Amino acid sequence: MSEEDNNLQARLPLKDVPIELQQKIVALDGKPDLNLYKVLSNNPTLLSSWIDFAYSLRRNCTTSRQLRELMILRGAQLCNSQYEWFQHEQMAKQCGILIEKINSIQEWRKSSLFDEKEKVVLELMESLIQNRGTISEELDKQLKKHFTEAEYLELILTGSFYVMVPTVLKALQIPIEN
Repeated sequence: MSEEDNNLQARLPLKDVPIELQQKIVALDGKPDLNLYKVLSNNPTLLSSWIDFAYSLRRNCTTSRQLRELMILRGAQLCNSQYEWFQHEQMAKQCGILIEKINSIQEWRKSSLFDEKEKVVLELMESLIQNRGTISEELDKQLKKHFTEAEYLELILTGSFYVMVPTVLKALQIPIEN
């Protein structure tokens, strides 16, 4: 990933997150001082909706947090989003993913560190990005083999959301926090 995310000047002002949204983020065990939230504070209504959806994916899914964090990290790599990688590498470690596995995500197909379910979700994330959402029949079968319909949907929505996040970060040139 490039270092350019560190040297960006945001396209919109980094505003203070409204106090009620700061409280909401803290209540969800989040960090209200992220530059992403500061830029999204240019439209507090959309920031509130963003928080609701992002934290619903984070807290209300039945698929394992580890699976979802692996997907997010792979997406950060493919979208070349240093900001997203920086935030979610920490989260991946906190939910128990070993650094060796994190460091092997780019070469997951060749690695013995990933189990069958992990390989399916990593393939899903690649498909969402590289095939613009098109999923092969074989991948569909693998997803249905390993996951319930509700979990399948969770993975699609998580992957799709975390394709959007790097797009927003890049379009608005949001820098990584110091």
